[in-house]
Order: sequence, then C-alpha cells, then structure tokens
Amino acid sequence: MSEVEKHGFQTEVKQLLGLLANSLYSNKEVFLRELISNASDAIDKLRFISLEKPEVLGDDPEFRIRVSADKDKKTLTISDNGLGMTRQEAIDHLGTIAKSGTAEFFKNLTGDKSKDSQLIGQFGVGFYSAFVVADKVTVISRSYKSNANEAVCWVSDGSGEFEVSQTTKADRGTEIILSLRDDESEFLEDWTLRSNISKYSDHISVPVQMLETVKPESDDKDDKKEEAEYTEWKQVNDAKALWTKNPKDVTDDEYKEFYKHVSHDYQDPLTWTHNRVEGSQEYISLMYIPQRAPFDMFNREQKHGLKLYVQRVFIMDDADQFMPGYLRFVKGVLDSNDLPLNVSREILQSNKISAQLKKACTKKALQMIAKLAKDEDKTKYETFWTQFGSVLKEGLVEDWENRDEIFSLLRFASTANSGSEQNVSLDDYISRMPEKQKNIYFITAESYQAAAASPYLETLKKKGIEVLLMWERVDEWVMNQVTEYKDKKFINVCSADLDLGDLEDKAEKEEQEAKATENKDLLERIKNALGENVSEVKVSGRLVDTPSCVISEGNAMLTAQMRRLLEASGQKLPEEKFVLEINPDHAIIKKMSAETDEAKFKNWAELVLDQALLADQRGLKDPVAYVKLVNSLLLA
Repeated sequence: MSEVEKHGFQTEVKQLLGLLANSLYSNKEVFLRELISNASDAIDKLRFISLEKPEVLGDDPEFRIRVSADKDKKTLTISDNGLGMTRQEAIDHLGTIAKSGTAEFFKNLTGDKSKDSQLIGQFGVGFYSAFVVADKVTVISRSYKSNANEAVCWVSDGSGEFEVSQTTKADRGTEIILSLRDDESEFLEDWTLRSNISKYSDHISVPVQMLETVKPESDDKDDKKEEAEYTEWKQVNDAKALWTKNPKDVTDDEYKEFYKHVSHDYQDPLTWTHNRVEGSQEYISLMYIPQRAPFDMFNREQKHGLKLYVQRVFIMDDADQFMPGYLRFVKGVLDSNDLPLNVSREILQSNKISAQLKKACTKKALQMIAKLAKDEDKTKYETFWTQFGSVLKEGLVEDWENRDEIFSLLRFASTANSGSEQNVSLDDYISRMPEKQKNIYFITAESYQAAAASPYLETLKKKGIEVLLMWERVDEWVMNQVTEYKDKKFINVCSADLDLGDLEDKAEKEEQEAKATENKDLLERIKNALGENVSEVKVSGRLVDTPSCVISEGNAMLTAQMRRLLEASGQKLPEEKFVLEINPDHAIIKKMSAETDEAKFKNWAELVLDQALLADQRGLKDPVAYVKLVNSLLLA
C-alpha cells in the first residue's frame, strides 16, 4: 500500500455527516438501499460503455452486486464489478457533494430532527448514509481503466477527514466495507439483510447476491459419509427491471421503492404513471412526481430529465430531450425499442424518434397531473401546486400545443376566497362569472397582501367581480405572453384602459363624466401643482375607498411589477410618466380642494401622488422629503 494522504471533507459534507451521526434517518436500513443503488448505477454505466468497447469487461462479463457480513470482524461489505474509481475520482466523489443547491439545503435546516430528516431525504445523501450505522467506512475501488496495482483505498470515520492510499485489487469495481457500531449488529444477520434487500432492492435489474451455506444430501441412505458443507453466492432479488413488468403485477410499495432508487429521494413520490406503448413506436415510461421540489429546480445549469434505457440497457441519466423544461421536476425512466443502442445526446437533439417520444411523455405527464387534480384527496394537488406550480406556469409560454391542458391545471388565489391559498382554477372562475362579464380579471403584485389590498380592485369588489391575485415572479412574464382562455380575455386591472365592458352600466359612466366636468378646475390645479411629475390628472372610475392611484403611461406591458423585476436584474429603464387618477368623493381630496393657500395645496397634491405610488409599491425618489411632507401637514 502506498503512502497515505489525508484530506479534509468539503464543508457541506462535514455538516451533513454531523447530522447523520445523530441518526436523522428514521429507518436506518435505507443505507443498504443507497449503497446497492449506487452499485447498480456503476454497473449500468459500465454496461453502456461496453456496448462500443466490449473489451472493457475482460474475463468478468457477468454483472453482479454482492453483500456479505463478517460477524467476527463486525463488518458488512457491499461490492460490485461496475465502473470503479480512480484515486482522483474517489477524492472528488467521496469528499465532495457535487450537487447544486447545497448551500440552500443547509440554510433550510431547522434543528428539528423530524423536519431535517425530510430535508436530508429530499437532498439525497447516498453514500454518506453508510455513516448512519458505521463508525468507519473503507472503500477499495479499481477503475475499469486501471491496472490491478492502481486501485485506491479510501478510509474515514466520518469525523471530518478521510485517508487515501494506493492499493492492489484483482478485479475492477468497488468494495465498500462498513465497520458497524456495536448497536447495529442486526445488519450482520442473514435474515435482516435478505429481508431488506427484498424490500428495498428487489427491482434492481442487477443480481444482488449473498453467500449461502449449502449442506449436500446423499442419495444413498446406506452411505454414512457426510459431505462437507460449503458456501456459494445465491441471488436474493428478483433482478427484473420493474418498469418492464405488467403494472397489475407491481405493488404500490414496489413503485415507491423504485422511485427512491431512480431519484435518490428519501420520501415517497406524490404520484406516478406507468405506460407501455406498442405499435408504430414501442416504449415504456414510468414517471413520478416528487412530494418536494429539489433545491436546484431553478438552477438553469443543473441537468434534469428521465433515465434513458434502450432495449433495457441504461444509456444516460438526465435525458432532458424527452421532457420539456416546465416539467423538469418529473422523475423516472424511459425505455425505447426504437432508438439505437449507441445513441448520444447530440443524436437525440435532432432525432425524429426522440421528438415523438418527448411529445408522448409530455402528454402522459400532463395527464398524470390532471388525474392528481381530480383526486378526492385535495391535499395532494395542493402539495403539488405549492411545490411545482410556479414551474408549470412556464409551460404556457414554452408549450403552445398543450396550452389548454396547462391552463386547466393552474390554480390561483382570488378575491372570492379569504387567505392566500391558491385553489381557484380558471374553470372555477369562469363558472362564477356574472352573465355580463366577458373577461378574466387579474392583478400582479410583489406579495399576496399587496395584491389583495390593492386600490385597483375597489370598483370590481363593489360590483362583486372576482379578480385573480398573482404575486410570483413568473406571473408577470407569463401574463404578458398569454391573452385569453376559452375565448375569455385576460385583463390586468392596473391597465390604463381598464375595460369593464357590459359590467360598466350607463349610469355609472355618465356619473363619472359628470364628476370629471364638475372637478375640471381641481384637476387642472393638481396638474399645475405637480408639473412634470405627472402627464395627466383625471377622475377615476376604479376607486371607491382610496383617494388616488397612478397608471403608468406608455408601454402597457411594462407594469409596476415588471418594472421592478427588470430593474432588479440590472436593466436601466427610461423615466416613468404617470397618469394620476383621483377619487373626488374622498375626504382627503375634498380637504385638498378646499385649500386656498397654493403652497399648502401643492403639498397636498404631492402627498396624494406619493401615497398613490406607495400603494402601487413603487419606490419614492426622496423618502425623507415624504416624511417631512407628512409631518408638516399633520402639524398644520
């Protein structure tokens, strides 16, 4: 063995190991599932390489995973003859969590073990779960590319450092040796190991073997000689790819365990769909929706997608060619009989078959979500929408072909419901529309509170017209791209030319025009007092309880919320001009109108404008001046 090198774990790994040391896993036996799953992945990857380079298998062409216990040494060993690792790969893969979102993961930890265990499961700790039951882990690995004397030995007690040295290993693959803690001796028992392999890893398509003691029986009753007992490796799992089975023959528990294998998630999935298609195209898809969004869901650099198999042979992870970006949370496998075994990502991009498969998988995924929406247990869809609703909305812009299906899956908060729960569908909204209402009204804001209390809603509330409330960043972008649903136009209640159509009766219109004429001098006084700060002042037809509001002049798509988003991203925008709308029946406007001192009148006009800007969540150029202005009017 070569000279031993000591290395420190990545900071995030140290934190994670500290959590695992406190046994945050509620079911400790999942470590076995994680390690067998990793071994299966290593074999899948080597099997793919061997399609073009069969020589890499040498004299060991039969893939297998082996589990063995040594009660005397108190060790449990999981080995495979898969890809293996080089020295550097062992340092990189076992000393670092190479997954985006790590910082976000630790920021979300609460200190509550039950809650944090769910976060750890969502994050997927894989190899590190070994430290739940072991006080020392030894990994001996030889890459398929390396010679026997170029193997690596990696050792750690999980306390913050690991040691690496060169060693010799006769065959390729990886051997993980767990030195179990004294209170984890149950994992040295054959029955415990077999039952856990059957429970968690029966679906692994690679044979999982354990040593079995064989006691030969003599056929000759008179033969008094007893043959010696011996041991041999026996397969203990079904080793049939679960997705190839008839759905009727697969239990819910088997589906759940397979999900954990393909996703490395600790929690059960929210739902799944299993489909076999034969005919002009032959493929099998098994897709899942997680209970929680991954931390990297909004990281554009992170790969997402299905595991791709061709004729039961693993080809690649995260094959995003078969799932649109707005469904990037969907996990699972796709097994095609029509793609070539040597297919690459580049070929998939321009392959006609992959385009057809993407179309089919997208339809199936949307049908799975639609079925979840119709489930009698409404909490399931509420969970889905909370976790993935903002991503699904992206499909309205990205996927025109399925836009109607996506529209039907959307949920919103509205003025018809109290609280911020997003449980109103567009079909719900349309079913409640008065006969005279022809449009769908909505508002976007920075928060639910800002949307629900917006002065732009006042006249609609008075008329009993429901308004959809939106406050997520994606809403502004999406609502600028879509125009209607089922022949009902989307109308932003903040728009300058708010069209109420038949909802605005003739008497109201005449009353507004009369007020405009009656207050013509007041409107001119306010405009003169505010000068270039406003482009126009007029009587509002949308205010009931608020003295004023502002309407942005110019590009109707550049709403206050959109402007905030663009400015936050560093874009410089032209100076904004406003139309000030006033409510002449409000006490403040009446008080201002009665002011004869033009200097004080100017102060009131500025106050009314600033308050309108604040109500619309627009920033003030000079907040200090606003405070002084309010104080001066209060003390007057």
